[in-house]
Amino acid sequence: MAKSYAYPSDVSDEEWAFVLPYLLLSKEDSGSRTHPLRAVFDAYRYVLRSGCGWRLLPGDFPPWKAVYDQARRWHAAGVFEALIADLRGLIRVGEGRSWHPSAAVLDSRTVKSTASSEGAAYDGAKRVKGRKLHLAVDTLGHLLAAVVSPADAQDRAVVAALCAEMQAEVSRNITAAFVDQGYTGTEPATAAAEQGLELLVVKHAGPKRGFVLLPRRWVVERTFAWMTNFRRLNRDYERLAETLRALHVSAHAFTLLTRAMRDQRRGTRRKP
Repeated sequence: MAKSYAYPSDVSDEEWAFVLPYLLLSKEDSGSRTHPLRAVFDAYRYVLRSGCGWRLLPGDFPPWKAVYDQARRWHAAGVFEALIADLRGLIRVGEGRSWHPSAAVLDSRTVKSTASSEGAAYDGAKRVKGRKLHLAVDTLGHLLAAVVSPADAQDRAVVAALCAEMQAEVSRNITAAFVDQGYTGTEPATAAAEQGLELLVVKHAGPKRGFVLLPRRWVVERTFAWMTNFRRLNRDYERLAETLRALHVSAHAFTLLTRAMRDQRRGTRRKP
């Protein structure tokens, strides 16, 4: 059934022109394609932004199974990682920086689990059961790597996997990563050094009273805030950890796409 009206989550014409080449795993007019690719893409964005279940997609979108299957194909092909890499580079160059970053910021957030989540655990610090999303971002807050672990995993225990993925993304170009005090110790420092980078712990200058923005590290907090704009990500409804990761990567790609196109229209440079 054709869509009767546009949703706020729908892709704009200029966004669609940019993103289409990344989505074409087969020709757009392929005889095997049953539903318009743009409608499928809009439906996927709707799921993430609205937080609805796949089966609760409005009837003017393509059938939920078609959207779900296509999203899985995009995930498997690394479509959104490729989109982020190019958007990140374009934004960085527009800011007068090099295409590849040389520094990163690491942090994590715990996503509260639901009955469908596999591998959830209790995070004693946050007092919540769920899975933990570990991010590496550049100093503008743009995604470099994402790893999912049980919520009881210490941040320092995931450094090796996170740094390995990050360095593979940018050809081992990162030489330093800013972190909080949860990453202190010999083990995480050694794991980072094996990947060719140094962990720089950003500490509070004095007694902490409420939420305090720390130099360098605040950008990753903003990245997490961007992701909370997508209601599907505010709880962990996914059975598999790789699906939870893929949805966060997709949401970040959507965010960068919108911001890049908006900046292009305004002809301005956004400050970090």
